[in-house]
Amino acid sequence: MKKSLLITVALVALISVSVFAGGSGETGPKIGFIGPMTGDNANYGILCNNSVILAVEQFNAKGGIDGKLKVTLVTEDSEGVPEKGLSAIEKLSSSDKISGLIGPVFTGVAFAVGERVQNEGIVMLSPSATHADITSIGDYVFRTVVSDGLQGEVAGHYFYEKLGYRTIGVLYAKNDYSQGLFEGMTASFEKAGGKMIISEAFQVGDKDFKTQLTKIRSANPEAIYIPNYTAEMAQILEQASQLGIKIPFLSCDGFSNPDIYNLAGDFTHGVVYVGPAQVAESLAYAKFKSDYEKKFGVSPDSFATNAFDGANILLGAMEKVYKATGTFDRKAIRDAVAATKDYQGVTGTVNFAENGDIIAYQGLYRVNGTTPEYIGTFTVVDGVLTQVD
Repeated sequence: MKKSLLITVALVALISVSVFAGGSGETGPKIGFIGPMTGDNANYGILCNNSVILAVEQFNAKGGIDGKLKVTLVTEDSEGVPEKGLSAIEKLSSSDKISGLIGPVFTGVAFAVGERVQNEGIVMLSPSATHADITSIGDYVFRTVVSDGLQGEVAGHYFYEKLGYRTIGVLYAKNDYSQGLFEGMTASFEKAGGKMIISEAFQVGDKDFKTQLTKIRSANPEAIYIPNYTAEMAQILEQASQLGIKIPFLSCDGFSNPDIYNLAGDFTHGVVYVGPAQVAESLAYAKFKSDYEKKFGVSPDSFATNAFDGANILLGAMEKVYKATGTFDRKAIRDAVAATKDYQGVTGTVNFAENGDIIAYQGLYRVNGTTPEYIGTFTVVDGVLTQVD
């Protein structure tokens, strides 16, 4: 996604939120969204926020809560910074008095906001915070994205057993998301018998990775793992090409964002990455994708798809509680989310584990030019990599 398009989509998103706020009525409940709406990684926040806008619009078009109360969405820009996220949840909780939260989008922000929502008793459903420890914060924290715990296990085993690599180098950002993936994959890869021979880190916001890439090349790993966000990975791939590095690249679910092909399409061929498991395209998903593209002019990524399911689960829980109690009691809404059973979402069947993690599998992809081709669906059972399709 080009920056000019990002700005356009951001404006559409914010205008849409304003329309909801104006037409929801005094007694209608509010839900919140926290994500980066500006900055280098704004595409993640914008795409997810679009999904929540769409979910709320469609819900309200059917009559809203119990056919009479329209829901208002209040979007807050975290800029991908934990401190901004804390300011956002303070406003959403105290001033807007939200009934539930979709987001935050980034793992570091999710850690900070998660502590707050747990203390406040506000349920949150993150579409993209993957660090294994996120849901350990407490019982008000849920996610509709697969935990790094599973992603790291699948990645390490797959890279060793299926791709045949015995040595890997890593280039990761010093943030919770990248470091969590790095640590999880490394533990799995080395347990399988491989060796992480070099790891290089960089600060969030860095643009020049040639020093780290040169060190990694000198160590001569068989592959390089880059568990980062889109803008960073695009720059890494381009600079690796400029340095003449021919070592294969491996990546994570961050690579499933289609913006990578706009930013670095000349350098993506051959990348293998772990991402969301592919499910048979349902009528529900086809409609969601069509509605999304028609409204926003761009396609949803996997996190945006997760956000749509999370928003609808939250809205359904709110309606269930209101019908039963005539209130939007936050604890009751949390309990209703936890009780989700076989929800048929656009991502497939959604169930939550007791700790708030989504019960799911992982997909493997290989990029052909700028087209990700699906390899298969995998999980790890008792330490053994298992293909489930």
